[in-house]
Amino acid sequence: MRAGAALAGLFPLLGGCSAVVLNPSGDVASQQADLVIIATVLMLLIIVPVMTLTVLFARKYRASNTEAEYEPDWEHSTQLELVIWSAPLLIIIALGAVTWTGTHKLDPYHPIDRLSAGKPVPAGVTPLEVDVVAMDWKWLFIYPQYGVATVNDLAAPVDRPIRFRLTASTVMTDFYIPALAGQIYAMPSMETQLNAVINKPGVYDGFNANYSGDGFNWMKFKFHGLSDAGFDQWIGQARDSGKTLDRMGYLQLDKPSKAVPIMRFGNVAPNLYQLALNNCMKPGTPCVANQMLKNKATAAGVNPESAANATDSAMSAKMAGHGAGAMADSRSDAHTPGPLRGAGLTPPNARPDRDVMAEAAPEPHAPSSL
Repeated sequence: MRAGAALAGLFPLLGGCSAVVLNPSGDVASQQADLVIIATVLMLLIIVPVMTLTVLFARKYRASNTEAEYEPDWEHSTQLELVIWSAPLLIIIALGAVTWTGTHKLDPYHPIDRLSAGKPVPAGVTPLEVDVVAMDWKWLFIYPQYGVATVNDLAAPVDRPIRFRLTASTVMTDFYIPALAGQIYAMPSMETQLNAVINKPGVYDGFNANYSGDGFNWMKFKFHGLSDAGFDQWIGQARDSGKTLDRMGYLQLDKPSKAVPIMRFGNVAPNLYQLALNNCMKPGTPCVANQMLKNKATAAGVNPESAANATDSAMSAKMAGHGAGAMADSRSDAHTPGPLRGAGLTPPNARPDRDVMAEAAPEPHAPSSL
């Protein structure tokens, strides 16, 4: 009785909890919540009968119950064996089928094909591109389609697909907005991707779900689901900030710091995310992707310098031929499954307009607005 009363007293306290994982506002997270519920119910089909029968058997066949059946020579029952083995087997098959289909359908690299149940993505809709860089201990969000960037503040229009590209400047972190989609790791000199959509206006919590050092507790941000007009206004606020984020400004921002306030940049240096991804933001630092090409050429018995120059020339010609639309085309190519999918740098066919993969040479910069 006392235990029951204590448990009953906990319910008012739990009333303030928000089960956002099971009641999210994004379609991807909603489908993931369905998977959690279905998997839980399937497992309970075994757990509940087993726990119930454990109690019933213990009570019925207790030493003091002299009326219970006693069959010391009993050793086998075909019917019982069928129940014991077939029920778990069928549940495992069902659980495996649901998990397999759900895992492939909700692949974070796969562009979403619907906004919500029964509502496909309209033809001609351009996903919102967001480049994410996890720093110590803050989040940098770059909007390449709008030429702006923010720190610890993220926004997206309701019912518009979002395509995240993520990397980190130092250690592995975990980008997680429970209301939007599942968590995805961000790692230095590697790129991961996440496709999602937000279906309801609101302000949602985002944070780093992987311990990353002393300032881990401050790696939090707010995600705003806005109307189209509200999002345009939010972009306008960033542009009106008058601040510019260039390479020197990035290096200053990348220094470890805690409890960093929201920052907005109305101008972002070209290819800043590519430089961050390839760990060559500091002038004179070799870019990782270029070094990988040289290592590959060396392993193949080819002069690494000539191989790198030939690749650079071919890419430069390709980008020049595509013109202004090359970057948009290359970004879509980057989401095609490949050998480095989920674990590598942007493939060579996704190079930006300027040759970022070459050695990052010093260049003049305007003073940082940080």
